[in-house]
Amino acid sequence: MSSKQKDIQETVDTSKKSNSKFLQENSKSLSIIGGAILALLLLFFGYQKFYLAPRAEKAANEMFKAEQYAAIDSLSERAINGDGSYPGFEKIAEEYSNTKSANIANAYLGGLYLRKGDFEKAIEALGNYSSTGSPVIDPLVLGMMGDAYSELKDYGKAITFYKKAASKKENSFTSPLFLKKLGLVQEEQKDFEAALEAYKKIKESYPESAEAFNIDQYIARVEAKL
Repeated sequence: MSSKQKDIQETVDTSKKSNSKFLQENSKSLSIIGGAILALLLLFFGYQKFYLAPRAEKAANEMFKAEQYAAIDSLSERAINGDGSYPGFEKIAEEYSNTKSANIANAYLGGLYLRKGDFEKAIEALGNYSSTGSPVIDPLVLGMMGDAYSELKDYGKAITFYKKAASKKENSFTSPLFLKKLGLVQEEQKDFEAALEAYKKIKESYPESAEAFNIDQYIARVEAKL
């Protein structure tokens, strides 16, 4: 055996002895740690199966009426607060937190508060929404955040959220919609170069979108100001 091989073998033997000694001295604490991890896993899956699942089903069953009311402007208060027989989105979001229905309820609430002109509440509700991976709802929620901040004349935050909305799950529906809003806010901020970039992206990347129909007018307007 070469001296190098002897050194490697001595290192392995030392490591084995060290690990054996560690396990002997700490077997009790390791057992406690292992048991604690197992207990946490059991609690997690039990929570998912026996608590969240029934609540999610109940929330979904109760939400359909609020969704019907949300589609009618004159019934928006019932959509938010309920009608006495069925809960509104506020109660669903509060009582069934951590469920998909509560998450969607927050998106609905944000849109309803925007419609009512209650922009602070809209921001609060939309901020409670968690991304689901939806190519439509996720960017719409970000865009509504931009709308709320725009209405409050907090244009810096509006621009941030419009950019996020336009780039989130890029598609020919939400992306040009929020690129146009982004351009309008950037015009308001006198950032004409940035606005021109947003408008040109609509023309070049989403030529079939509704926003592209008269985008040349917006491009011409901004170019005249440069």
